[in-house]
Formats: sequence, structure tokens, C-alpha cells
Amino acid sequence: METVEKTSQVVRFAGDSGDGIQLQGQQFTTASALAGHDVATLPDFPAEIRAPTGTRFGVSAFQIQFGGERITTPGDAPDVLVAFNPAALVVNLAHLEPGGLIIVDDSTFTDQRLKRADLDSNPLEDGSVDPYNLVGIDISNLTLEAVKPHGLGTKDSGRCKNFWALGLVLWMFDQPREPTIAWIEKKFAGNESLLNANLAALNAGHAY
Repeated sequence: METVEKTSQVVRFAGDSGDGIQLQGQQFTTASALAGHDVATLPDFPAEIRAPTGTRFGVSAFQIQFGGERITTPGDAPDVLVAFNPAALVVNLAHLEPGGLIIVDDSTFTDQRLKRADLDSNPLEDGSVDPYNLVGIDISNLTLEAVKPHGLGTKDSGRCKNFWALGLVLWMFDQPREPTIAWIEKKFAGNESLLNANLAALNAGHAY
């Protein structure tokens, strides 16, 4: 069989509208562009404004295709899906390339979260993801551990998980962290705790 080397990759980030998905996608896009890649993006906003957390109607997504050649579309089937909860997984699963990589925050696949996503069974265990390569990571708790020294409350600490996942995906594709670090330093210049916590999350995901 002839092996065809891919010249571009398609990545989709997905989660609740409050998970910072659009920001995560924008930062990955900036890093890719500054690394010399051509890029095309597709922001995908929730079907309902202020939909209940964890529901299918509240899923936000951001897709990017990037590569060394001229990119004219955000891509069809993602090669990589990063899903922050069960709803984000099931809403986007059908779009994923068979054999593609799924990264999930497996700590969110609780009975309560599955119910919110209108699921009768856990897709990580019922065969739904068998055609794909699944990597389950406890992103939520790893983020809390990474930012613990910086004195944030649990809610604000949890909001840093988009940068944790971003750090991981930047490492996967050998993309630079410097543009995101510069953005964090500018955005949170007036709040040292938030600045240091988000940097810690980004670096922890990259190191993971």
C-alpha cells in the first residue's frame, strides 16, 4: 500500500460556551500562522444563547486546518477532536475522520453530565468511540493542581483548563507557546494571580 503523507491537519476544539473554546481556537490559529503555516478557521457557536451547561444545545466549537501549503477551507473531517464534556463529544463525533484522535476530559463523564447530554450510556465505554483513537485525560483536575499555588478559587481555576488543553495541542503539533504567553501577559497585566495561573495551566499542558 502506498503511504500518503498529509500536508495539513484539521483540529476541532469543543466544549461549553463558557469553556473558552473560541479563545483557545484563536490562540492556536495565531501560533500556527506565526509558525509559518497557512490556516483557515471555522468558529461554531452554540445553537442556543445561554443554553444550560453540559447540554448539546450549548456546545461551542472551533475548527482549524493548518499546513505548509495553501489552505482554502477549514477542512471537512477533523483529524483531532478535543472534547471537554460528553455533549461536546457526541455532537462532534460524526464529523471526525475514522481513525482520528479524540482527546477528552474524562473527569466530566459523570452520570449527571451524561444525563445533561441526553445520553443513556457512557460513549467512552459503550463502543461509540471504538473506530477512533481515544486519549482520556483528567484535564479538569490536572488544571486545578497546576494553578493551585496562585490562589484562585475553584471556579476561576477551572476556567484555566482551555489553556491547559491548548498547551497540550501546541506541543502535539510543535507550535510555539510564545504568542499565547504574550497574549496572557497583556490580557491579565492588571491581575497577577490570573496571569500566573493561566501561564501555569498552559505550561502544565505543554509539559504533560
